Amino acid sequence: MKELPKIFIFPGNLEVSEKPILFTTILGSCVAVCLWDNKLKIGGMNHFMLPLWNGEGLASPKYGNIAIDKLIKKMLWKGSSIENLEAKIFGGGNVINSTNNLYNIGDRNIKMALSKIAEYDIKIISSSTGGKRGRKILMDSSNFKILHKFIEKHNF
Repeated sequence: MKELPKIFIFPGNLEVSEKPILFTTILGSCVAVCLWDNKLKIGGMNHFMLPLWNGEGLASPKYGNIAIDKLIKKMLWKGSSIENLEAKIFGGGNVINSTNNLYNIGDRNIKMALSKIAEYDIKIISSSTGGKRGRKILMDSSNFKILHKFIEKHNF
């Protein structure tokens, strides 16, 4: 079997590929929305850090509402149709020790991803979100298989 090229998705970034590729990222409280066109076999992934852009400064894909819109638009630009898209959502772990719910960014990121995907009426076929641990994910864009493993916290 031929080894696929690999692209690491950094926080605040997104990628879409018509060619088979492995997307990978590491998540804590951040969320990655993975999309796949089940007819054209086009895949994409984003990695956002905060749920909502407040309208100040640049509308960056480091914000969930911007990152998800941009990922979907990029998929559509490559020829996908909304009705052929499937989603998988990862991340949103509560990895920062805090008693203040205001800082529960992971939960807020998950809610943003779920509501934004629902807005487009895209079917979520699986997810691994929340909890107290981070995740490393690897997505094969040719078949939408995603491997993920939990990352344990280490105190140094």
